[in-house]
Amino acid sequence: MVMEHDNTTHIERRFAEMGLRLSFGEHVDEADGLLSSSVQSRVDDLHAAFSDPDVAGILTVIGGFSSNELLPYLHWDLIAANPKILCGYSDITALQNAIYAKTGLVTYSGPHWSTFGMRDHFEESHAWFVDALFGEATMDMRPVGAWTDDTWFRDQDRRTLIPSDGWWPLQAGTAIGRIVGGNLCTLNLLQGTTNMPSLEGALLFVEDDFESHPATFARDLASLLQTPGAEGIRGLVIGRFQQASRMTRELLALIVAKHPVLAGLPVLANADFGHTSPMLTFPIGGEAEVLVGESSSLRITRH
Repeated sequence: MVMEHDNTTHIERRFAEMGLRLSFGEHVDEADGLLSSSVQSRVDDLHAAFSDPDVAGILTVIGGFSSNELLPYLHWDLIAANPKILCGYSDITALQNAIYAKTGLVTYSGPHWSTFGMRDHFEESHAWFVDALFGEATMDMRPVGAWTDDTWFRDQDRRTLIPSDGWWPLQAGTAIGRIVGGNLCTLNLLQGTTNMPSLEGALLFVEDDFESHPATFARDLASLLQTPGAEGIRGLVIGRFQQASRMTRELLALIVAKHPVLAGLPVLANADFGHTSPMLTFPIGGEAEVLVGESSSLRITRH
């Protein structure tokens, strides 16, 4: 939980303005050589948070590489009996989709606790977070005008706004489905286990970080689309790629067009979620409607 003082100040102020009181797990400051902590420490903290009646929502501190280590040791009945908000992204995808598969509980892909330390250019991410968790009815999304892809957590004064070229309508169509997904390579860690949610009737939301170059993303997507039940997918929404991935609209269209299972389905890309900012908060296990065409739209049902 170690962060620069100024970052922590921004976090405390923003949560106070939302009327939320923060508390932390007993083992939150533990760290090992893999930027994580023991399985038992993380399981104990998660169980304690779900068990505590004073806890309304749980935010992960940061992502990482190993939330799937926890899955064999989680008390699914305890989690199901104490439904509450769980929000995070990236590596947390494994935990979120497993919880949905095992309990039916809707979780949220969105900012970590640490993300709220972003001093500038956080307004849209913050507004979407509040809208998703505290709003009513549906969220009607529109593409943003500019975005960032920088190491803001290392230097808050060196930020670069990048003009957006909007969403990329790769395949036209309309679909309504249950949202399954998050970080693609992390979701794929669940394949072949009982922690993988059904893809039947799913509207896939997938993204990946700077390490996922076009060829890597292509084979990871192919793996997901070969999962049993993938023939029941209703559409695909792809988050914005980081610049270092070197993904282009043309390459992504080529990757998508390779798959007969996606033929005739709506595919929308360059959406505002993933490892860039601003970051959409959306419900995993919730429902969304996507319309892809000359004028695309994305509507998400709150839970």
